[in-house]
Amino acid sequence: MAKAHKKKRLESRFGKKEKPMAKISLPTNQEPLKVEKKASKNFLETHYKHLLIIPFLMLLTAFVILGAHYAQTGDLINRGISLKGGTAITLTPAEADLTQIDTSALEAAIREAHPNIDVTVRTQKNLQDITAIEIETDISDQDQLTGLKETLAATIPDLTVEEAGKNAQTSGSALGDAFFRQIIQALIVAFILMGIVVFIQFRVPIPSLAVILAAFSDIVVTLAVVDLLGIKLGTAGIAAFLMLIGYSVDTDILLSTRVLKNTEGSLSQRIMSAMKTGLTMNITTLAAVTIALIFTQSDTIRQIMTILFIGLLVDMINTWIQNAGILRWYVEKKELN
Repeated sequence: MAKAHKKKRLESRFGKKEKPMAKISLPTNQEPLKVEKKASKNFLETHYKHLLIIPFLMLLTAFVILGAHYAQTGDLINRGISLKGGTAITLTPAEADLTQIDTSALEAAIREAHPNIDVTVRTQKNLQDITAIEIETDISDQDQLTGLKETLAATIPDLTVEEAGKNAQTSGSALGDAFFRQIIQALIVAFILMGIVVFIQFRVPIPSLAVILAAFSDIVVTLAVVDLLGIKLGTAGIAAFLMLIGYSVDTDILLSTRVLKNTEGSLSQRIMSAMKTGLTMNITTLAAVTIALIFTQSDTIRQIMTILFIGLLVDMINTWIQNAGILRWYVEKKELN
C-alpha cells in the first residue's frame, strides 16, 4: 500500500510537470512563418491588378492613334506600292553613277515637280557599295509616269529618259486594293482559327479569351507604333504581322499551360517558371532580330525585322502583365469559390 501510494504521488507530481511542456504550442511558432511568406511576395504578385492598367492603356492609346490616322488619310496604315498600287523605278550602276546621287535632294526635286504624288527614295547597299536606288511613287497613269521619267533625267546627270524607265514596274490600284482586302481576310481567318484551337486546348472561356486578347493587343499596338514611325507597309510587313501572331500565341500558350494544367508548385511558382522560359525565348529572338537590323541592307528584311522587334517588346508586356494578371485573377477567384 505504501508503494502504491508513493507511485501515485510520483505520477501526480510528474503529471503536473508535463502540463507546462504541453503548453508549448505550434501556433506561436507559425506566426512568424506567415509574416515571412507575405514578405516574400514579389511586386508582380502583389500589384498585378494595378499593373493591368498599363497594357489596357496601351491598347486604348493605340486605338486613338489608329483612329486619328484613319481620319487624316482614310486608311488605318501607310500602304506601300504593293498594297495600294503605283510605280517603282530602280536605278542601277548601269544607268547612272549612284554615288553622285543625293537621295534627299532627289526626293525633294520629285516632290517639287509632282506635288500631288506620294514618293519615297531608298538606297540599297551591299556592304559599302550602293547597288541600286529605288524610287517608289503612287503613280499608275502613263502620262504622269512619263513626266516622272523626265524629272529623273533632268535631275540626275547623264541619265536619259529611256534609261530612267528601263527598270520600272507598275501595278494598278485595283490590284493593290484587292490584294490588301485578301490579306485582311486572311488575318481575320487566322484569328478565328487561333481562337478555336485555343478554346479546344483549354476548354474554359476566360483563359482562352485572354490569349486571343493578348495577340490582338500585340497587333493593334504594334500597328499604331508603325504608323507613328511612318513606315509604309508592303507585303513583307503583312508577313511580319502574321509571324508576330505566331510569336504572341506561343508565349501565351506556354503561360496558360503552365498555370492551368501543371499542378506542381504554387500559382506564383508556375507563373514565374513560365516567365523564365518565355522571356528567354523573347530575348534570344530579339537578339537575332537586332543582329539582322544591324547587318542587313535589304529594305524588305529591315521592315520585317523592325516590325518583329516592336511587336516582341509589346508582347512581353501583354503576355507577362496582361495575360498573366488575368490568369492569376481567374485562378484565385476560382479557388475562393
